[in-house]
Amino acid sequence: MATRRAQAVGTEQTWLENARDFIQETLCPADKEPTIQFTQSVIDCVKTTWSSQGRNQGSTLPLSYGFASVQDLRSYQCLPCCSHLTWSSTAYQAWAQEAGLSGAPLPRERLLLVGTLTDLSGDLEQGGRNGSLYVKDNTGILGCELIDLDLSWLGHLFLFPSWGYLPPAKWNRSGEGHLELWSAPVPVFPLTISTGPPTPIPVLYPEAACRLLRHRSKLRVMQPNLAGKLVRLSALVKSKKKAYFILSLGELSPPDSQMGGHVSIIVQVPTQLVWHRALWPGRAYVLTELRASKIHGHRYRVWTTKPSSHLLPLKPECVRELDLDLELGRTLLEADAKTLPRTSSIQDRQEQKGPARDSTLLSYTGTVTAVLNQPAGLYELDGQLGLCLSYQQFHSLRRVVRPGVRLELQDVHLLQSVGGGTRRPVLAACLRGAVLLRGFSRLKPESQSSLHAWGAYLYEKLVWERQLGLPLYLWVTKALEELASKLCPHMLRHHQFLQCASPASPSLALQLLAPTLDVLAPPCVPSRNAHKEILEEPHCCPLQKYSRLQTPCSFPTLAALKEEGECKAWDSFDPKTLLSAPEVAHLTSCQLNQRLAWSWLCLLPSTFQPAQVLVGVLVASSHKGCLQLRDQSGSLPCLLLDKHSQPVTDPWLIGCLVRAERFQLVIERNVKSSFPSWQELGMEGFIQDQRARVYVQFLLADALIWPMPRTFLPSATSSTRPQPEPSLPEVPHVGQSRLFLLSHKEALMKRNFCAPPGASAAVAKPTLSFHVSGRWLGGTQRKEGTGWGPPQLKGDENKDQKVLLIFMGPSVRWFEFLHPGQVYRLVAPGPPTPALFEEDGSSCISQRPLELAGCTSCLTVQDAWILEHERSQDIPDIPGISKVLPESSLTDLLSDNFTDSLVSFSAEILSRTLCEPFPAASGTKPGSTEARKGCVKITVAVEAAHCEFPPHLDIYIEGPHLPRPLGLLPGARVYFKQLEKRVSRSHNVYCYFQSSTYMHVLSFPPETTVSVPLPHVYLARLLQGGQTPFQAIASCHIVSVFSLQLLWVCAHCTSLSVQGRCTHQGSTCPTQTSVSQASIRLLVEDGTAEAVVTCRNHQVAAALGLCPSEWASLLELVKGPGKVALQFIGPEAQPESSAKTDEPLTLFLRSLCTSLSVLRPVELSFELERKPSKIIPLEPPRLQQFQRGKLPLLTHVNPRIQLSCLSIQEPEHSSSLGAFASSCSETVTKA
Repeated sequence: MATRRAQAVGTEQTWLENARDFIQETLCPADKEPTIQFTQSVIDCVKTTWSSQGRNQGSTLPLSYGFASVQDLRSYQCLPCCSHLTWSSTAYQAWAQEAGLSGAPLPRERLLLVGTLTDLSGDLEQGGRNGSLYVKDNTGILGCELIDLDLSWLGHLFLFPSWGYLPPAKWNRSGEGHLELWSAPVPVFPLTISTGPPTPIPVLYPEAACRLLRHRSKLRVMQPNLAGKLVRLSALVKSKKKAYFILSLGELSPPDSQMGGHVSIIVQVPTQLVWHRALWPGRAYVLTELRASKIHGHRYRVWTTKPSSHLLPLKPECVRELDLDLELGRTLLEADAKTLPRTSSIQDRQEQKGPARDSTLLSYTGTVTAVLNQPAGLYELDGQLGLCLSYQQFHSLRRVVRPGVRLELQDVHLLQSVGGGTRRPVLAACLRGAVLLRGFSRLKPESQSSLHAWGAYLYEKLVWERQLGLPLYLWVTKALEELASKLCPHMLRHHQFLQCASPASPSLALQLLAPTLDVLAPPCVPSRNAHKEILEEPHCCPLQKYSRLQTPCSFPTLAALKEEGECKAWDSFDPKTLLSAPEVAHLTSCQLNQRLAWSWLCLLPSTFQPAQVLVGVLVASSHKGCLQLRDQSGSLPCLLLDKHSQPVTDPWLIGCLVRAERFQLVIERNVKSSFPSWQELGMEGFIQDQRARVYVQFLLADALIWPMPRTFLPSATSSTRPQPEPSLPEVPHVGQSRLFLLSHKEALMKRNFCAPPGASAAVAKPTLSFHVSGRWLGGTQRKEGTGWGPPQLKGDENKDQKVLLIFMGPSVRWFEFLHPGQVYRLVAPGPPTPALFEEDGSSCISQRPLELAGCTSCLTVQDAWILEHERSQDIPDIPGISKVLPESSLTDLLSDNFTDSLVSFSAEILSRTLCEPFPAASGTKPGSTEARKGCVKITVAVEAAHCEFPPHLDIYIEGPHLPRPLGLLPGARVYFKQLEKRVSRSHNVYCYFQSSTYMHVLSFPPETTVSVPLPHVYLARLLQGGQTPFQAIASCHIVSVFSLQLLWVCAHCTSLSVQGRCTHQGSTCPTQTSVSQASIRLLVEDGTAEAVVTCRNHQVAAALGLCPSEWASLLELVKGPGKVALQFIGPEAQPESSAKTDEPLTLFLRSLCTSLSVLRPVELSFELERKPSKIIPLEPPRLQQFQRGKLPLLTHVNPRIQLSCLSIQEPEHSSSLGAFASSCSETVTKA
């Protein structure tokens, strides 16, 4: 450090010469000539102090010490340090070793500090006094802290034998450090003691002073002196107009109550504000020449000091009590005694009943053990209590308080169980209480984060303007830390996040919290009344009453949200619950594992405790072609929808900050398993691989969006109040653009492109890309000022020109914003280039596909080009564009007409499963790994106008280069364009997702699912033309059984299993697990028509009227032969099994199928076996002959309806008919 410091081995003469030079330049008064006597007095003071501890060490001068000026400390001392003139090295090492147990001790510098102790901040006017202390010399002034101030020290020159210096912290924007004066200063010259008022001093004690305030006529002529013990000291309040504090004097010996009667005195004279540092609660004082004043907003008059008032220690021998009986008259005093206002203590008040509770006022002395959030005023006391100082103006204490500091807290509030994530009790000081420094810390200050460096003003705004209660304030501080950890410093600078952009605009941090704060704590007008908070009884302040806060929400990082979503998804993944319980026992291994291969879970914010709020910066990924929310922890894919089921079309959203309280967190689970059968579903060892795809989807209407601020560097010398962000000079924007109308967009997938000329000869890999087709709207436009100039027309450019645009590489980021029917502007920054938007000479598309697409040119969008969305109504030259999406009619969709095999429609997704890939998938070899990835089968209900029962259709999405789109979930509504219509071998229409297919989600799955009951119909309605329900319920009667089949098959290869063993020749099945399968065909009628119903597996038990135990016993009997099949032709049953017809099992089944236990009325839930997508014509009515006695009858008979059973229920009015089945079962068992 560049100070005038003597070398450790220097001579006394050299040290004295340097000292004299320093004293004359730095300490001698500027308006006087340096004198030898002044210089010698300073040196003698140093000598005396140095030799007072008997540490001469052969010299009367501290040769190892050098003088340091205020300017030296401010300019060159960049690290915290301390200096102890009277300490030996051994004493310092012991002191440092003791301090080092809890942190890094302050390093020692051998410096001598001499200066004047003053309360003037450099301005000689009284306005320069605000209650702070300073050390001053000719080079400058430094703020300081002193534990026990004697007012007679002010204005005198001192040697400070023990002190510490702390350079300015990050949050201290004044750029000045401060001093900690650890021991009493040593005066260079003898102190001049003020004589004060003549003794004995006539005084009034608090009780008499309170009664005197009732006599306005006497107050005008009396300026009494008040004496008493200091029982309360408020905080030093600094407002825009003035600064003041209030002290309360009590009786020297209060008789009963803890507080007793007391009188309050306001000290607001600038020269007297420093008294706040000299007052000690519990000591007795005299305040002279007081006057009574009326304070705005307060009901009673209070005593205030005058410029001529003095603060003196109370000495009983120097005062005499004033007799008011002689001054005012006994009668008047007695008459007024009964109307005096009564001061109450906190013990006199009862707790308020209900959820709100009263805090407890107390005094406490403790040591700071941790700094939790310095600008927010949050600390830890004694390792077990929280301390909040934010409800006071603690600017001076903020720079001192750190671990190791000892504080005395007077009249602070104790709040317990505040909630909001805070578990420990908290002490909080309002304006009535005092926070007094009682011991300095030996430790170096901890380095503060940028969040703590820039957040002080924001926290003050929350307390003083919002008037937040302590529970909510503590939650806000934690929420701000969560948000800052998400966004700062890589995405936002801390000052951009915490500071106001302008005085009228709140900070970005406050805007993120505003939706929650506006509900829990609406803005308050007016703000806190300091006089009322300190003076009035009963006490009322923001800390007095509080309620336990239930944490309203949290702002997790996107990585934490994703991880928690995955954990919830896998915790809830239970194969037994994913599959239907009755059906799962009949599934083969392949069917079982295929149904478990894909599942999904949707989590709402309310699912989490507390509720989660989504916050992140919206970015467009060029690697995946989707939108993402990003913070410092990572990114999360997202799917956005604009209002009215419209996709997001405006790219200005890129880079904006998004906050969403309503969203859906979707976890798609992909599981690769090898369960042999349903019996092993509880064994995790059969799960070979599990992966999850997590993304979020929400509506823009449910989100708040802010543009990200520009980066700027704040001034190091700016004032305490944040300044508006400086405006950056406008850079002239040079570029050209062209409008185009998008008519179609193809799917995003990996495509092969021919290598451009001059490229590497290496084999090119498929590139993620997409195409859009449309037409140019006018010619190229150049930038003119802030707008675009007129189009440049060349030849036939005024005519519509169809164009194919190729997006690949970084330009893939525009995929989510491009949609048919919208007008966009393609902007190329930089100097104008002729024919920039003409046909790309190095196009990777041959001319033939362009001709098929009807386009005249092809253009590859360059990486640096920008996409802007234009509203078509703002462009007068464009005719009206229909926003209605083209849709195929149901007639074209479900017909055998294939003149146009590409169809478009909107539909609601009913189910989604994984299935085996189509044979010879396009672009892959049959045995390749990519061909074995499988495909997605989506069953949808097609939306059509005036269609009460929408037809169901299957859509298959496969392809090794096609990424799975987001949002294809059951319950979602989706628009598909240019799906390929195909017909299966069973003559059912289905659709296939091609590379030219366009889709976008119209709506997300509903948050709450409402089950719609199936319609109740007559069977004859299914024969009528027009719309018929695909699924329904009918009350009918089982007429007869056509066929019944019970068998056991190998769960692995589905071959017949006899005695539980696979019968496949050369079987290499890994397990000998078998599953049962069953089917039955029934003839039912309801009086209007007949239908043949096919029931499978567990439905067969319901059709036969068997309970679960009876059904299990029957299947066990079938396990021996492996298969039992009966065909009922007339009254006799023809068995098809290895068992003989007279076997008990066959006899039982024949008797059961012809009994009333089966042939009974039922409630049948069914679906049409013939799908609405089947394109072969219906079978016409046929002629059938009936015999009526000897008379034959010939009539037209409608074909029997083919139905698939969903469930069979017994009618509510029917009685139990299982007695016969039970008796038959017993017979078989006995046999």
